[in-house]
Amino acid sequence: MKLNTLKPAEGSIKTRKRIGRGQGSGRGGTSTRGHKGAQSRSGYSKKLGFEGGQMPLQRRVPKFGFNNPSRIETKPINLDAIQALVDASKAKEVDIKLLVENGLASKKDIVKILGRGELKAKVNVSAHFFSKTAKEAIEKAGGSVVIL
Repeated sequence: MKLNTLKPAEGSIKTRKRIGRGQGSGRGGTSTRGHKGAQSRSGYSKKLGFEGGQMPLQRRVPKFGFNNPSRIETKPINLDAIQALVDASKAKEVDIKLLVENGLASKKDIVKILGRGELKAKVNVSAHFFSKTAKEAIEKAGGSVVIL
């Protein structure tokens, strides 16, 4: 054993500096919190979005319009898309499953059929919502409408 190989025992030296343990520690007095103000006090927690007294971003940005909390977000699909789908797949029934398989809607979508375009094929269409013109066009072509 030599003096240059001496080391303290494993775990005896702490790496964390303990604050608030007297002036001699170098971290006594205000305990690294500074003088006065809310952040120097115990129990302080800042509000979400607080920017040190500056006007918060949430209040600086202008607000307009109205967000309806009870709005139902639908996936619109027009009759011309249904006609193209029927031409491609020769299907007699158009339902959500077929629309998902062909990439027109996703599994969680609420589908609304709209009346743009022309429907020539006799098809049974099932969806969550239908516009009045779409419903009339489907029934005029000889198909039927099923509301899910």
